[in-house]
Amino acid sequence: MRQVAWVDRGQSVSFEKQPEDGPRPNCVGVARLGSLQTSGTVFTVWMQLRGSAWVESREGRFRLRQREWIAFEKDSRPLIQASRDGLCIGVALDANALRTLGDLADSGLYAGHGLMSRAEARTALHLWREAQAKEPGSHVLRPLLLHVASLQRDYSEGVQRCPGRSRLRKRQVFSRMQRARMYLEGNSHRVVRIGELAELTNFSSWYLSKTFQCLYEESPQSLSARLRLERAAMLLRDTDMMISEVAAASGFDNCCSFARAFRARFGVPASRYREAVCAGLPPQSAKSATASRKPMASVRT
Repeated sequence: MRQVAWVDRGQSVSFEKQPEDGPRPNCVGVARLGSLQTSGTVFTVWMQLRGSAWVESREGRFRLRQREWIAFEKDSRPLIQASRDGLCIGVALDANALRTLGDLADSGLYAGHGLMSRAEARTALHLWREAQAKEPGSHVLRPLLLHVASLQRDYSEGVQRCPGRSRLRKRQVFSRMQRARMYLEGNSHRVVRIGELAELTNFSSWYLSKTFQCLYEESPQSLSARLRLERAAMLLRDTDMMISEVAAASGFDNCCSFARAFRARFGVPASRYREAVCAGLPPQSAKSATASRKPMASVRT
């Protein structure tokens, strides 16, 4: 079995077009406008080492920036598209590889994403190169698997907070909640219905809402609204879109509701927020600037 699939300089590769019983690479990499579509039989973890990449999956659309990592369940089928100077490496893990990790560390891998330190990114690249350079076999992946699992070390506390009598059940619940959270993050451009999350996780809407609140200390609706406003702030910072376009791209039906929600979240109107960012000032400074512009009340004698 090949240990690596490298896609570079505008190449496009799809695991979906390969026979299901054919060889599957464990180490994958995408660089410089290359794109890779994985199959629905592997759990994948991606680590952005340089530039950026766009990821489209069942959970939605994500942008990976330098030193960010992201993980997807088997049936997510992520499509990775690297930027012009992007470099993204990953591992594609079948059931045997995941079982090996469970034996090594008594832990599993879950959908999610986060940020690596520079040292963690360097270690990931070193172990990835070692794994893809050796003869095929599950044993060559062990150091890389343990490093990938260490990126999710903070998830152990979340697993413990999940309902369930056994550790296996807690892991199952946490895995589904993570997919729901990823779905909200991947669809921050629109309002997500609870029914969509319930269908994704195979939980009832009531159970999903209750467990999500207990686990993340935030309801799905509240998280969705916060993510949409954070997306709006990002668009105000990084694009020249008009305020009305930013509102529409963040899932708001009209500018009035967007203006109220944005000011409630950030303390300043969207226009003042953009002015502060363009001037190189922290967005919080726009709040004091707005207050200073208010006319003083006239004094009657």
